[in-house]
Amino acid sequence: MQQKWTDTCQLDMLKADKPQFCFEAAVVGIGRIGDSRWNNDNYVYLTIPYSWWQYFFSLVCLYFPIGSSREVCKPFFVADRQVGYVTPKVLQYLQDRPDVIHITRDAGTNDVQRVSLSSSLTTFEERTTKMAELLQEMRKLDVFVTLRGWRNEMYAVCASYHDETLMNMERAATCLFGIKQYGVHLNGYCHHPSKGLCMWIGRRSPTKSTFPNKLDNVAAGGLPSGMLIKDCLVKECAEEASIPESIAQKAEPAGAISYFYEDERGLFDETQFVYDLEFPADFMPWINDEEVTEFYLWTLEEVKDRIASQEFKPNCALVILDFLIRRGFLTADTDPNYVLFLQGLHTDDPSSLFR
Repeated sequence: MQQKWTDTCQLDMLKADKPQFCFEAAVVGIGRIGDSRWNNDNYVYLTIPYSWWQYFFSLVCLYFPIGSSREVCKPFFVADRQVGYVTPKVLQYLQDRPDVIHITRDAGTNDVQRVSLSSSLTTFEERTTKMAELLQEMRKLDVFVTLRGWRNEMYAVCASYHDETLMNMERAATCLFGIKQYGVHLNGYCHHPSKGLCMWIGRRSPTKSTFPNKLDNVAAGGLPSGMLIKDCLVKECAEEASIPESIAQKAEPAGAISYFYEDERGLFDETQFVYDLEFPADFMPWINDEEVTEFYLWTLEEVKDRIASQEFKPNCALVILDFLIRRGFLTADTDPNYVLFLQGLHTDDPSSLFR
């Protein structure tokens, strides 16, 4: 990975009305610092030293990557409840399906104001079936990268986590409509007799369709429709790390982190529920599927070093940042970015922190 940071911490201001922050491609999977399309007069870009806390700083600024379309997205409604956003690219493929999609336009300008699932679809089953048919048609067009990674896994579509599930949608397609996605991550740690507090870290398979070879939490996964968070965690523990249910059930809920980003696949409005689990000092996770290639037991200092090298899957680094704060490894008295980190972990618009 290319290092394009300057030697001192600074924000390089190019002529911009509203600063927008961008950073190395590994964070969101699009572009690279130094690309010609990054060097224009419309954006502010972040140039920072290459250290672990400054990488965290860049992660909490991951809102609004260069070329973000969120400002021109149209709200997506189901049963009069907003559940997401539609980008201009996706919108052009929805305009000829009035049996599934209704587009509301301004009477004077004819500009699109909102996109809705047809009000004629009144039940969960009708909405799910019709949307599935539309997505299969879009898949056959082969113009959406995300649909090439079809999962055959359903995500719930709802306005917020505890709201009514209005329909189910193929996981790979949710980013096309900016649907809120949920997942669960486990901080697995132990008190080593000689090394002190250590974390178990996994390495993702090189064949993974997203973030191959990146470092990951010991267990994590997306939340399928109809599954409780703890049940999903127990399932992922068994599948990814051979953690027995009797141990996984001892994991304790530790809150959640939220963030928004956009890449070539679509819009990702995500909340990850976080659990902590203290393993016995002699416990070792074992590979149980093809998604993980290796596990490591590292001290927190070693974990920080790996974060500085940008080896971690970005949202996993944020989960670990949350862990370091909660465990007192980072404090307001010793870290000048403490409050920024706290705010950035719990908003889908970190750019607001700099206004």
